[in-house]
Amino acid sequence: MEKHYKKEGRYSFYEAGEGTPIVILHGLMGGLSNFDAVAAHFSNKGYKIIIPDLPIYTQSILKTNVKSFAKYVKDFITFKGLDRVILLGNSLGGHIALYHTKMYPEKVAGLVITGSSGLYESAMGDSYPKRGDYEYIKKKAEDVFYDPKVATPELIDEVYATVNDRIKLIKTLTIAKSAIRHNMAKDLPKMHVQTCIIWGKNDKVTPPDVAVEFNKLLPNSTLYWIDKCGHAAMMEHPEEFNRLLEDWLTKTHLQVSSEKE
Repeated sequence: MEKHYKKEGRYSFYEAGEGTPIVILHGLMGGLSNFDAVAAHFSNKGYKIIIPDLPIYTQSILKTNVKSFAKYVKDFITFKGLDRVILLGNSLGGHIALYHTKMYPEKVAGLVITGSSGLYESAMGDSYPKRGDYEYIKKKAEDVFYDPKVATPELIDEVYATVNDRIKLIKTLTIAKSAIRHNMAKDLPKMHVQTCIIWGKNDKVTPPDVAVEFNKLLPNSTLYWIDKCGHAAMMEHPEEFNRLLEDWLTKTHLQVSSEKE
C-alpha cells in the first residue's frame, strides 16, 4: 500500500487505478489497510480508488463531529478535481458518507455502506471505563468480527493504544455523541442516490436489523448479506464483498468516468 500513499496539500491518501472514482471512508478505529482487498481488486477494474486519511483525531474538538468530517470529504473531493464520485464507507465512515450525501447530493454518483452508523449507535463510549484492561479491549476488538482471529495482535494493540491516549479517548467520546446527534432516520427517505448496503449477518456492533432499516428508509437501495460475518465485511470476507459490490456497480451502470476534464 505504501507505494500508492500520497501527501498533497493538507491531505494524505491512498490512490491507485484509473477510471470511475471510488472514495473510501474508514471508520473510527479503522485504518486505510482495512480496504486493501477492495483497493487491489477495483483499481484493476476501471476504477480510481482513493482512500483519504480522515482527521478523526487531528482536528480541534469543535470540528470533531460527523458534519465537519463530511465537509472535509467534500473539500477533499474538490481538491482532487473530481466531479461526482462513488462513496464507500464502513462504520463511522458510512455515517460520514451518508451525511456528505445529504449535504452535497450533486457530488455523489453512488453510495456504498457496510456496518454503518447513522441509525443505531451501541454507545461507542460505553466500554471505555475499562480502557486499561487489555483483555477487555481484546474481547471488544474480537467482537467486531465473526471470526475472532481476524482481530490480529497488531490490531488489538492499536485499539488499546488509542483508547489509552487521553486526547484520543476524549475525541472518541465526542464522536460517539455526535453520531447519536446526527441520526439520519428523517433524512434517508429524501436521499434518492443509488445505494448499496453490504452487511454481515452476525454484526454485533450494528446488528442486521439496522441494515433492514437502512434498506427500508433509503428509496434506491439494494441490501446484500454476507453470512458468518461481523462488522467489517471487507476485511472478513473480502472476495465475497468485492463480488457483491461489483455486481451492484454493474447493475446500476455506475462505471462512468466522472473526473473533470
